[in-house]
Amino acid sequence: MHFAGLDLAWGNRSPTGVAVLDDSGALCHLSAARTDADIEASLAPYLDDGLVVGVDAPLVVTNETGNRAAERALNKDFARFDAGAHPSNLSIPTFRNGLRGARVCEQLGLDMDPASRAPRRAVEVYPHPATVALFELGRTLKYKNKQGRSVARLRDELLTLMRLLESLAAATPALHLVPHDGWRALVTSVEEATSKAQLRVAEDQVDSVVCAYVVLFRERRPEAMTTYGTFADGYIVTPTLPDGLVPSPRAPRVEQRVDVVRRATQEYAMGFPAVQAAAEEAIEIVVGVLDDAGLNYLSVTGRAKSIASFAEKAGRTIDGVALFADPLTEIGDVIGLRVITYVHSDVASVAELLAAETVVIEDRDMGQATASEGGFGYASRHLQIRLAPSEQVVHPLIGDRQIQVQIRTVLQHAWAEFEHDIRYKGTIPDEHRADFDRRFTLAAGLLELADQQFSTIRERLHDGVREPSVTVADDDPRISPRELAAFLAGEYADASWSRPDHYAWIAGLVLELGITSLAELADTIRAVDSGAIEARMGYRNRAGAVRRLDDALLVSYGDRYIRLHGNAHRVDRLQARLQKMSPDAESD
Repeated sequence: MHFAGLDLAWGNRSPTGVAVLDDSGALCHLSAARTDADIEASLAPYLDDGLVVGVDAPLVVTNETGNRAAERALNKDFARFDAGAHPSNLSIPTFRNGLRGARVCEQLGLDMDPASRAPRRAVEVYPHPATVALFELGRTLKYKNKQGRSVARLRDELLTLMRLLESLAAATPALHLVPHDGWRALVTSVEEATSKAQLRVAEDQVDSVVCAYVVLFRERRPEAMTTYGTFADGYIVTPTLPDGLVPSPRAPRVEQRVDVVRRATQEYAMGFPAVQAAAEEAIEIVVGVLDDAGLNYLSVTGRAKSIASFAEKAGRTIDGVALFADPLTEIGDVIGLRVITYVHSDVASVAELLAAETVVIEDRDMGQATASEGGFGYASRHLQIRLAPSEQVVHPLIGDRQIQVQIRTVLQHAWAEFEHDIRYKGTIPDEHRADFDRRFTLAAGLLELADQQFSTIRERLHDGVREPSVTVADDDPRISPRELAAFLAGEYADASWSRPDHYAWIAGLVLELGITSLAELADTIRAVDSGAIEARMGYRNRAGAVRRLDDALLVSYGDRYIRLHGNAHRVDRLQARLQKMSPDAESD
């Protein structure tokens, strides 16, 4: 017999924690799953020997609104310990097409009747009251991400829960976690976590272990369990609340919220010039990454959050609870950058390039989130990044500051700016709000279609006209950027367009090398092995024509090319690329 726990996400977008214990209480599986198929694949190997699953998600819901009877009864006992259950009812959008928990149980052939003794069965459980009862806690541990809870606090509370679970090795029934490699790795990941997103992935798996232990506990000590509700209209099973256990007093407020905001704002104002300088440097870094890859983009802009904007955000609350317990460390868009691309496919390219060059703390595709709910609206890719440790030394103004990068197409940008200007300045009369919402949604759908058509147009033109318009003076001694663009289109037929101004820039470098004709340039670049360059560089995206020429000149002229006046701003990057393209690098 095996005992499994599912900390089941109500939809496919968030991870589901999966844990399995053997008959002795030893952990034998621990993972995070996304889809129903992933969950089924994780649990299928244990079905033949008998499997009892504890599911942290509603399995039976019949009420249209409000709480189930099971939740009301459980809350009467556990709400004072902060372990009350949230209401489950059929008006919740996620439940309109059925309950995911019930669907997963059906796919696995699990009997959901709490009275069942079938070899394959499942019951609904809830980790919060279980931990209160098992460990006799005065209040729940605050490891769930709520407004006002810092990363440090969430990490400490989650580690406390993990150590408490490890202590059950001496309990009846015993729970053996430490010998499992996955558990030890999970503990390490929590100890080293620096973001709430990292803790969320671990939290789901820890909760799944709690769920698995609850069903093992129920099997071995049924007299110490309580079932709230009935199979007919919904139930929750949990270890019984110990007699005499009382809630611990709430911690007093050490500092008034207004004082926290005032202090944080004052500190931010004192350091604001440094933040501004860091924002300017961050723009230069991102521009360098994109230019170095030869990506054709419209613009890169950025700003340091103003002192007034910081103060406003630091003071935000939701339902009376502060959104940021420590504004100076938790507000992630103090440095905000925006990259605007021409076509949608380049949004992913920018995100991929930044992921390769920086540490990505969080990556949210707002358009994908909207689409997954069947709608149209705000579409933008939001990356929360930090420089790699080696780059923090090179760029001390930025150091370990977080940088938020929004990436969107020019059409997505136009929609977002107009919608924000109209909606958030309060200029929509109440009687027109529903109509305007519909029109904004319609416009978003049309722009998504337009983005798709622009991408198709660019792909079909890839083998056709390839001459960006660049205006230069008649007396310019350089090879004409227009002529250079046409020449490179023939030399690098599989290359993508480069930014128009980059053709003029590379023409200046060619002139610095003393090359004044296309014939001379052709002799130079055809003398190098472009296939070997491409293989060694391993371009993550289709490199632009200017980038291809840049690499060819770098290989051909080496240090002389690096020392050109026009390359003074990127000496380190060129040296790194030359090292990567050298024959010796092949064995690294």
